[in-house]
Amino acid sequence: MKRLFLVRHAKSSWDDASLPDKERPLNERGEREAPKMGKRLAKRDVKPDLILSSSAKRALATTEIIAEKLDYERDKIVVDDRLYGASARDLLQIIHKLPQDVKSVMLVGHNPELTDLAHRLAPKIIDMPTCAVAELTFDTKSWPSIGDDKPAKVVFHDPKDS
Repeated sequence: MKRLFLVRHAKSSWDDASLPDKERPLNERGEREAPKMGKRLAKRDVKPDLILSSSAKRALATTEIIAEKLDYERDKIVVDDRLYGASARDLLQIIHKLPQDVKSVMLVGHNPELTDLAHRLAPKIIDMPTCAVAELTFDTKSWPSIGDDKPAKVVFHDPKDS
């Protein structure tokens, strides 16, 4: 079994229009929702083998908050610049190249790419709002089969659900 968590970063701030997009921080709502989502995942006993985060400030902040709630060590988070501005196809290629001993991966990134990828893998997912998590479980031993094989189980975590 391989488990893939697609996480859209929490709500970001647009207060400082002079900031480059990559430097935008979380806003107050994002700072509230990220720990709640982390706690929700922790209650499900989510223990990713690997967490990959976009290098954008808002994505990395979301990643660090959720990782803390999952007792995932901050220094084990892999910041991957390719996740910022990647297409759904690019994201799938990154997934295909994951080490085979990794059974569970959490990928934290951006829209529209995450919605595109989530929808491609699980057509019932049509939108990934900020801080949403698509949890996809595949009955496979190989990351390269993700995309060809449909998930055996799909759980969608919307931050608006309590």
